[in-house]
Amino acid sequence: MATVQNLTIPEPPSGASVWALARRRMFSSRMTVVCTAILGIIVLVCVLAPWIAPYSYQQIDLKLGATPPSRAHWMGTDTLGRDLFSRCLYGGQISIAVGIVGTLVSLIVGVLYGAIAGYAGGRTDELMMRFVDFLYSLPFLFLVIILLVFFSSSILMLFVALGLVQWLTMARIVRGQVLSLKNAEFVQAARLAGTRAPGLFFRHLLPNVLNSVIVYGTLTVPTVILQEAFLSFLGLGVQPPRSSWGTLISDGANVMGLFPWLVFFPSLMLAAVLFSFNFVGDGLRDALDPRLNVQ
Repeated sequence: MATVQNLTIPEPPSGASVWALARRRMFSSRMTVVCTAILGIIVLVCVLAPWIAPYSYQQIDLKLGATPPSRAHWMGTDTLGRDLFSRCLYGGQISIAVGIVGTLVSLIVGVLYGAIAGYAGGRTDELMMRFVDFLYSLPFLFLVIILLVFFSSSILMLFVALGLVQWLTMARIVRGQVLSLKNAEFVQAARLAGTRAPGLFFRHLLPNVLNSVIVYGTLTVPTVILQEAFLSFLGLGVQPPRSSWGTLISDGANVMGLFPWLVFFPSLMLAAVLFSFNFVGDGLRDALDPRLNVQ
């Protein structure tokens, strides 16, 4: 322990890296561990759906119709006699993929745009950020709907549309951090050593905003999943015969009074993933905060 003017500062374990300390902080929270486990299990079973789903997602049995949960159908069947458990697993593939890919698109655009604006500074920064302010004033969900209506309602277009309306906040975060870092001592030292602008940009500035990018990305995934569910609920998302959790909830809501399990189970899986992603994001934010001490 090091003591400076009666202030005791805990010293990190010898040889411990920043990421090792962050991992220790993150998994010191039981709730974060539980949510990480829940999220991992749901993602794993959805990825393995072709091998573990008991039925095909489009296998129809009109004679069976809508039946409540049973041994043969753990979550029951829908009005067309399709196994709801299988459809939830396959629907989870699409919902989670939309969340992850849409977030990656938003992070790539937002990080590059914000970093360029912050590094350039001056009039370039002013013009670029005024464009961001203009886009902020527009109802972004309506922009997604317009893109889907005028171009196509394919899954690929859904990925791109949701990603392209999520990058604005990331751009502001990265721009602010780059503005504070570009005149830091280590950047000045690299510049005096002859490092050119691309090297400063990719080797010194971007790695130092990685923590914020990871945390914001984790918190963006559930936002994109929820937006996809809303669009699918409106009939603008995933098209039949494929389904996402949003389309399953939409279909179940139409007959909720007669067959409540059709809306309960997809809603439960969607809520579990959103809840877990948010808790994992909060845990990452706390773990990567350098002001927190190692316990």
